[in-house]
Amino acid sequence: MTYRKKLIEVALPLEAINRESAREKSIRHGHPSTLHLWWARRPLAACRAVLWASLVDDPSSWPDKFPTKEEQDRERQRLFDILGQITLKADKKGNTKQVVRGLVSWDDVNNPQSNVLEQAQREIARCLAWERGEDPPTQPNAVREYLAKYAPPVYDPFAGVDLFP
Repeated sequence: MTYRKKLIEVALPLEAINRESAREKSIRHGHPSTLHLWWARRPLAACRAVLWASLVDDPSSWPDKFPTKEEQDRERQRLFDILGQITLKADKKGNTKQVVRGLVSWDDVNNPQSNVLEQAQREIARCLAWERGEDPPTQPNAVREYLAKYAPPVYDPFAGVDLFP
């Protein structure tokens, strides 16, 4: 079995992750983080980014599918757009502001009209299927079934457990 580099080992859209993590820490109502103000609470945006990027292969790990640097960069940017991208949004007064969209965005993850969770799950399933030499599932239910069957166990590094007391 060939070791495949994961996205987290190569690059991440840090500006989007940092921006959403900072915004999340400043929310004072309507967010699970306000239930208990733990002294070492980690932003959920950073948790989602680290966990997802640890499960998704970097395009450079698949030189047969992305043979050139340009194709790898284009595919990496597509993955970054799923994870977190900064967009411009006009407010009610017509002013534009920067907003983070994607898996790191609490608003997108909890929006029923957003398909960001399906996209993220599809990418994990795609990496698993390619590694197994299979065609990846594409339909949401098939993706979830595939992940339930083949996805590795995931241990949350931000759970707040002190491993070295």
